[in-house]
Amino acid sequence: MVDNLSPAQRSLCMSRVRSKDTDIELAMRSALRREGLRFKMNVRGLPGSPDIVFTKSKVAVFLDGDFWHGYRFTRWAHTVSPFWQKKIALNRARDQRNFRRLRRTGWRVVRVWQHEIRSDLEPAVCRIVNALAAAQASAS
Repeated sequence: MVDNLSPAQRSLCMSRVRSKDTDIELAMRSALRREGLRFKMNVRGLPGSPDIVFTKSKVAVFLDGDFWHGYRFTRWAHTVSPFWQKKIALNRARDQRNFRRLRRTGWRVVRVWQHEIRSDLEPAVCRIVNALAAAQASAS
């Protein structure tokens, strides 16, 4: 598949893709605040800069876009150009490295997919709350 945009146009389009304060991040943060939870956002000192971090409980939450992080990638990889196949495969490998590094240092990692937040936010919030409860139970 040939790109139908010039390199300058593609660069402009890609520069407008946000990495912080996305609609799914705003929805999740709002839901967690309604639960009375306090957290930090986009902590650069941790592998992968988790989107939401509960430092006392050592729970890191990643809110991943279905396309960028390759949700069920093997099912649809053949539909995108080799450039995107490589890009998404590298993203997935980086994600796994970061998750392993966090787990090795005692962090619990919760990964929430974009479609989960958009279709039904409450189960995703419950997964995070359960991870926090499990972390607190194992700490005591």
